[in-house]
Amino acid sequence: MKLIIHGGFFSESSQSDETKFAKQKSLKNIAEKSFEFLKNHSASETVVFAVSLLEDDPLFNAGIGSQIQRDGKIRMSASLMDSATQKFSGVINIQNVKNPVLVAKALMNEDDRVLGDTGAKQYAEQHGFEDFSTEISQRRSEYEAKVKSEGKGTVGCVALDKDGRLAAATSTGGKGFELPGRISDSATVAGNFANSYCAVSCTGVGEDIVSNGTAVKIATRVTDGLSIQHAFQKTFIELKEIDGFAGAIAIDHLGNIHHQESHPTMVFASYDGNEFRIFD
Repeated sequence: MKLIIHGGFFSESSQSDETKFAKQKSLKNIAEKSFEFLKNHSASETVVFAVSLLEDDPLFNAGIGSQIQRDGKIRMSASLMDSATQKFSGVINIQNVKNPVLVAKALMNEDDRVLGDTGAKQYAEQHGFEDFSTEISQRRSEYEAKVKSEGKGTVGCVALDKDGRLAAATSTGGKGFELPGRISDSATVAGNFANSYCAVSCTGVGEDIVSNGTAVKIATRVTDGLSIQHAFQKTFIELKEIDGFAGAIAIDHLGNIHHQESHPTMVFASYDGNEFRIFD
């Protein structure tokens, strides 16, 4: 069993040591809780559990910590992919829910598994997800101040369970002050992908990740026989050719964990029950 999570990027120039320590503490806590959960649950269930905890922490740009688009509204995207079923589900630009990744999980049971905007919100309402607009409205000015002063990033989790199944989940609140309706990579296979050989979750600039096809490229290269390290290396060389900004976490079917970023510093933590690693 293996697990790795990420919470976007940390900027030494714009973020304080206090914020850094808070993120390290939060990631360590969430990684440990998620690994305990993994002992009795599938990889797919675990990545949703971990990402929901990250969505509940306002330190990160997802769920209640989401950034605001140019019209003052919060639109979130999240996705889930499971190697056991080879299915992908997600929501794009959903509003007024606490945990978009839980809506993405519910969509795994549908024939139409990726919904956007009002359709995603209607589905959430019909399936018992509470409206979260009041809470988000109350925090909006606080979020705006944090975006301007600190910046945050997309969250994600990749897990390998005891039965050898892989899964990845990713959730985001966007870039911050982007054009209303802008779509990120997080609910696409460029930003979140898993098959029986490799699972990958990305963070960074969505347009660059989509242009590079980062997650699906890494997984495909591992499937075709490259080591996870070489798959990352080749994919990030191609990312550099377009001056792309991204980070990714991954686990392969052999249990190898890998992460890489184009710019310092991606916020991550990994745990296998013995060795714990966290960003510096």
